[in-house]
Amino acid sequence: MSTSETQEIIREINLSYLILAQRLLREDRAIGMFRLALSAEVADLLANLSLPQVAKLASSDQLLCAFRFNDHRLLSALTQPPRHADIASTHAAILMAGQHIAEFT
Repeated sequence: MSTSETQEIIREINLSYLILAQRLLREDRAIGMFRLALSAEVADLLANLSLPQVAKLASSDQLLCAFRFNDHRLLSALTQPPRHADIASTHAAILMAGQHIAEFT
């Protein structure tokens, strides 16, 4: 894969992420902040970006989103067959809620 192909894929991922983030934050700010692990300041900034600003930010050669499941317990809770299927998603949500909110500075 060439560098230009990689950058195009990153741009597409960034654009999809920004559009999703804006939609989630505009529909229900608190839930959007939780699902995206965003601070209030970053949530406000993302929710209020104009279309040209979204396009410019998406063009970055760095991924704007991060893989949240870097905690072994959390990843295991989501990937292993649960012993108690009725509480598996609740367990994962509790583990995710305990993670620190990532802030872009």
